[in-house]
Amino acid sequence: MDVTGFRNTPTLRYLSFNSVFFFDDEGTPTGGFNLDGRAASLMDQAHRPFLAPHEMANATPVAVMDKLRSASYVSEFMQVFGSDIFDTGDAAFERATFALQQYEKESAEFRPFDSKFDYFLAGKVQLSAQEMRGLALFNNPTKGNCAACHSSARLPDGTPPLFTDFTYDNLGVPRNPDIPANANPDYYDLGLCGPDRTDLGSRSDLCGGFKVPTLRNVAVTAPYFHNGKFATLREVVSFYVRRDTNPEEWYPNAGADRFDDLPPQYRANVNTTEAPYNRQLGGLPALTSDEIDDVVAFLKTLTDGYQP
Repeated sequence: MDVTGFRNTPTLRYLSFNSVFFFDDEGTPTGGFNLDGRAASLMDQAHRPFLAPHEMANATPVAVMDKLRSASYVSEFMQVFGSDIFDTGDAAFERATFALQQYEKESAEFRPFDSKFDYFLAGKVQLSAQEMRGLALFNNPTKGNCAACHSSARLPDGTPPLFTDFTYDNLGVPRNPDIPANANPDYYDLGLCGPDRTDLGSRSDLCGGFKVPTLRNVAVTAPYFHNGKFATLREVVSFYVRRDTNPEEWYPNAGADRFDDLPPQYRANVNTTEAPYNRQLGGLPALTSDEIDDVVAFLKTLTDGYQP
């Protein structure tokens, strides 16, 4: 408990619809697990918490297996994977992470699709007037434009919307001083191009890109963004629409040091072309204060476990 983390923790819900990391036909990075997509599967993703110094801090897979041997459910584990599962290398560790993957893929509790919005799609409830306004602003390509990355459309097979396209974006989120590593002015978390992910280190055009998260349950999964900079949804939506019109609200030295959580040579990677990021300094934000409240009201309809 003496090693702190570096990133916000993403949700595990609805990840069974994700894929391995790839570049699509337009060269857009897509898929992959973890915020930088470096894990190839839910099983691969499950390896790290056991061994990471800032998480469960086991020294080796053997240390994990030693604990597994003394677990109350070890007899069930051996019944499923064999009485000799602990006798061959890291087999028990691999089967443990496989079991976690299958749980996340097969259990409906990871994808219940039972939010108020799901009931609305099924025609079982109505959204309030404010929630409907928020949905319209969410989808409007000249206003919130949220649906450009957080798709609100059903999948081709009829699956309810996932509110992510599993791509990556660079939003220029302000540096979070609450992350101890950030006390070092030379430390930067560059997402797709490092430091945790190493295979794309030469792709300077990807530096600062992080996975587009699902917005399902976003109202109950604070803090927000890869570095946990913002504590409320209203702050998040306000940042989206006022980042470029009023940068002084978000950056300590907005004129000279905007996008301060990226080294200067990578700040051109920040998305400044798509709405609502395409506004000019001192101009009108894409959403008014009341419209921000409307979008937040809609986002709250995406929380699982709604009781009509």
